Amino acid sequence: MPELKSLPAPTTHAGEIRKVGVEVELGGLDEDRVAAILAAQLGGTIKRTAEYERRVEGSAIGDIDVLLDTALRDRVAGQITRMGLDLGRAVIPVEFVTDPVAPEQISLVDRACRALSLAGGTGTQSGLLLGFGLHLNVALPGTQVDDILPTLTAFALIEDWMRDKMHLDAARRVQPFVDTYPSELVDRLCDPSGNWTIQRLVSTYLSLAPDRNHALDALPILKHLNAAAVVAAVPQMSHKSGRPAWHYRLPDCRLDDPTWSVALEWNRWCVVEEVAQNEDLVERLKTAWHAYRSRALPIPGRWYAVSGEVLEREVRLP
Repeated sequence: MPELKSLPAPTTHAGEIRKVGVEVELGGLDEDRVAAILAAQLGGTIKRTAEYERRVEGSAIGDIDVLLDTALRDRVAGQITRMGLDLGRAVIPVEFVTDPVAPEQISLVDRACRALSLAGGTGTQSGLLLGFGLHLNVALPGTQVDDILPTLTAFALIEDWMRDKMHLDAARRVQPFVDTYPSELVDRLCDPSGNWTIQRLVSTYLSLAPDRNHALDALPILKHLNAAAVVAAVPQMSHKSGRPAWHYRLPDCRLDDPTWSVALEWNRWCVVEEVAQNEDLVERLKTAWHAYRSRALPIPGRWYAVSGEVLEREVRLP
């Protein structure tokens, strides 16, 4: 496993450790088998919470939910729907979702992932249509605009470069799970006029990127800040909780690749926050973005190379 990086700001303004919730999507095993392996590796008691849902209670990393990852699991009604879910298991992942854990506990999550792989668990590269992902829910240091805007801006500017360096799986590139931010949002985030407030940030994001399926989903944060505005713009968020944490959705889950780990993807997230803290680098990226967008003959899809020319002088993505 790679050595775990630390966040540039590892604690909240209240002095608490910034924890991270981990969501892992995988194939090859059903929810009962996944729950059993997690309990064997991390301790705890397995509880059946619904037909396609299990919970490992009291593990070494807190409670862990295990569920068939489809909205249909919430609407199982009759044998036909049940048969459809069972037949669809070849492409519908099971996912496990941890409580927020301290970063140093990521090693325990990786230990469980290795056990799942050895038992036949598979990742996104095991099929052409899978698109299994890893999500990290990283606690904010605070909820002021300066706690949110720099990271959002940095990610918007380096997202294409990260996708290129990470060799994102083709299935996840074409499926609408991790869409890139629209250029208009990046334009607004690079607007030199400034004067950002929480209200302006919420309204800007909701007007230009009102969708959960972005590689960095800010909607949980925005709902935590202004639930009414978020639900009005994105009605499906009415049943989702707001929380002061980034919902980082970009990484593939490559469970059966021995070179892959949750720690690796955590380290990549740390790079996002490191860039966000480097004001000079962000300003150079903004200047490059303005030049890129103002070209007489812009070349679509080439921002990853343009941004890479700026980033690779001083940044290395694990």
